[in-house]
Amino acid sequence: MNKLKIAIQKDGRLSDSSKKLLVECGLKFSNGTGMLKSVVTNFPAEILYLRDDDIPQYVEQGVADAGIIGENMVAEKSKDIRIVERLGFARCRLSLAIPREEEYTGPEFFNGKKIATSYPNILSDYLRKNNIKAAIEEISGSVEIAPGIGLADAVCDIVSSGSTLMTNGLKEVVTILTSQAVLVVNKKLSGKKSEILDKLLFRIRAVKNAGENKYILLNAPESAVARIAEILPGMKSPTILPLVEKGWVSLHSVVREDDFWESINMLKEAGAEGILVIPIEKMIK
Repeated sequence: MNKLKIAIQKDGRLSDSSKKLLVECGLKFSNGTGMLKSVVTNFPAEILYLRDDDIPQYVEQGVADAGIIGENMVAEKSKDIRIVERLGFARCRLSLAIPREEEYTGPEFFNGKKIATSYPNILSDYLRKNNIKAAIEEISGSVEIAPGIGLADAVCDIVSSGSTLMTNGLKEVVTILTSQAVLVVNKKLSGKKSEILDKLLFRIRAVKNAGENKYILLNAPESAVARIAEILPGMKSPTILPLVEKGWVSLHSVVREDDFWESINMLKEAGAEGILVIPIEKMIK
C-alpha cells in the first residue's frame, strides 16, 4: 500500500509544533524520543524524524515525499522542491544584527566587515544584490555570541522575539527574510501519493481555518440585531435565535479572532451582552 512519507524535524524549534499539527489533523502515531520513523495507524502515511537541514535534500531525492520545515531552510538549501502550504506557525525572520553601541548607517555599514551566520547562501545573495563586500564566517549554533568573542563584527541569524540578541548586546538592523513553517513536497509524486497529499492538505487547511477563527455567541435586544450584524457579519450572516425573554435574541457567528478583538467595543456599544468566544476544533470551508 502506498504511504506518504512525511519528514519532520526530530527535535528543536519545529518538532513539537509539527507533531501537534499532525495530531490535530487526526493522525495517530507514536512519537517517542529517539525514534527515526513512525507508522501512522489511521492514515496512509509514515513520519520520518530528521535533521531540519537534511529535509530539503531528502524531499528532493524522494527519500521523503513531503516535509515540514521553515521557509528559511527552503531558501538556504535551494533544492528542487515545491512549497504547497504555509502553515502559520514558527514565524521568525532572518536578520542582520550589530553591536548595540555601533551606529548603523545603512547597508554600506557592512563593507569590510566579517559577518557570522548559519545561512551563508542567503547572506551571500543579500550581499551580492546590495553590492556589499563583506566576509562570511559560517558557524552553526550560538551565532549571536560571535561579536562578543571577537569572531565577527556582525551576525546574520534567525530572530523571533529579539531577546537573545539583546542579551548578547546586539541590535537588529536589517531583515533579510521573513519565515514560517511550510509543507514542502517532492515535485515527482506519484498519482496515488498526490491523492494522499490532497487529503492531508484538506485536513491541514481545516485545522488552520479553525485556529484563525472563533465561534461567537452573544445576547442582544432585537432592536440591535441589524447594527450587530454589520459589525459581526461572520461567514455569511449571523444565526439568530429567540430567547425566552421577550424582545431578546441570541446571535451566533464565526469570525476571525483578530477581527473580533477590533470590534468588541462596538459590539458592546450596540447592546451586545453575555459575549462568549469559543475555540473551533475543525472548520471546513
